Amino acid sequence: MATTAKENILKKIRQALAQPVPVPFPQSEGNDSVYKASKQELEIEFAENFTSLLGKFSFCMNEQELESQLQLLINTRKWKSVFCSEPSLKSSLAALPVELQENDLNHCDASITACEALVARTGSLLLSSVQQNGRTASIYAPVHICIAYTSQLVYDIKDALQLVKEKYPEQLPSLISLATGPSRTADIEKTLVVGVHGPKEVFCFLVEDSM
Repeated sequence: MATTAKENILKKIRQALAQPVPVPFPQSEGNDSVYKASKQELEIEFAENFTSLLGKFSFCMNEQELESQLQLLINTRKWKSVFCSEPSLKSSLAALPVELQENDLNHCDASITACEALVARTGSLLLSSVQQNGRTASIYAPVHICIAYTSQLVYDIKDALQLVKEKYPEQLPSLISLATGPSRTADIEKTLVVGVHGPKEVFCFLVEDSM
């Protein structure tokens, strides 16, 4: 009996393949994005969406203002040690009044990373294993600080992924991830809890560049 049922199913499949039904909505298979770009500037779009998800945003006109704002944050929080493993960032952060670590993440007050792109529509950071010392810097520190530049701003996720493909044409990073605000969950009695699976705070310092 089971064999007969199987034969009937296969027979129906063969008949369907022999007489294909046209797609009822042919325009639905287009490549156009469902989301239309906002008319406001990407900086504003990103800042609004990022802060609405409990992220903390700061705009810097140049590298000097970035250094000044980071110094203020470090002094206000009284941080002693900050994790940063990226050589390009470490050289620009050398004057900060804090010890920069690249090995002992567990005992650092915060971590500082760059990013691949900022997604304005969702207020997300697009990160890769290149910035995260493998896969850890943006996850295990209690505070994650991301330093980005206006040339990295894009509207949608597909645009951010295209930037990554162009930057690494030969081989993509082993990890590409999206971080959208601090870690949060409402699994426990439907009460929102922040910082369960990742950082409790996420800062984004957006620096104006010439590109």
